[in-house]
Amino acid sequence: MFPLRRNRRLRASHAVRSLVQETSISPNDFIVPLFVVEGSGVKEEIPSMPDYYRFSLDLLKDEVQLLWIMGLKSVLLFVKVHDHLKDNAGTEALNPNGLMQRAIKTVKDVAPDMYVMTDVALDPFSSYGHDGIVKDHQIINDETCDVLAKMAISHAQAGADMVAPSDMMDGRILYIREALEEEGYKNTGIMSYSAKYASAFYGPFRDALDSAPGFGDKKTYQMDPANRSEAIRETLMDIDEGADIVMVKPGLCYLDIVRDLKNEVEVPISVYQVSGEYAMLKAAAEKGWLDHDAVMMEQITAIKRAGADLIASYFAKDVVRLLD
Repeated sequence: MFPLRRNRRLRASHAVRSLVQETSISPNDFIVPLFVVEGSGVKEEIPSMPDYYRFSLDLLKDEVQLLWIMGLKSVLLFVKVHDHLKDNAGTEALNPNGLMQRAIKTVKDVAPDMYVMTDVALDPFSSYGHDGIVKDHQIINDETCDVLAKMAISHAQAGADMVAPSDMMDGRILYIREALEEEGYKNTGIMSYSAKYASAFYGPFRDALDSAPGFGDKKTYQMDPANRSEAIRETLMDIDEGADIVMVKPGLCYLDIVRDLKNEVEVPISVYQVSGEYAMLKAAAEKGWLDHDAVMMEQITAIKRAGADLIASYFAKDVVRLLD
């Protein structure tokens, strides 16, 4: 007796597989992280992130134009600042003519409809490499939140559509939301790094921005990778404080968290496929151990399938080229 139900019937050809495919990928799924540096004519490859670059503002224009033509509609900006501008108060982060503020204006000048998100944290501006103000080798929460709120206002004034606090200070979403409202930026969104784990996958990113902590680690403010239910508590608090989008970071090792949140919350969920995930695949592909494109698409599909509405990924351009 043959089975009445043969599941392979719906796998028999590319056409039927496409018709019944449950998860699809498009350019609309992506946020493109961009690293910005001072100077002119600078497009420098990040050694630990092959095929990914830091751009000076003049060449940032070309990159943004290309992204827009490819159908990629959102960027997330990070800046690498000179050491002499770093201190323990985030002074340069508030400079209205700082690199971040000029980068926002550059993107908007080139592609006015590009949705610009900005990193809000002190580590690129900190002489200690930490996400907050340091006192007696401790990261001070409330004083940091006050600076982060001012930082967010500065980004909004420069033209940012959404600020993305990545610091993991308690209460910072409320500080930022209230500050934006008071200054009249009620339409400026907040994408909160709500479930950001103290991961070992961030190394290449810290190389890209020269932002590694100068002492200790970030475990007193980033989440313990062993914890699961804590992610729901953190995320619900951020939503109550005014977050428009919530994020899980990193990606692949935390897909259970993504699914937990998808089942729990009603706001969009973003996932950051981080630098270490990118670098591992690049290294394995260079060795010939993995098929770069096939594994890349499998990873992106897994993140989307788990429940991500948006994916911040260094692979965005590669994926879109494959889709084309």
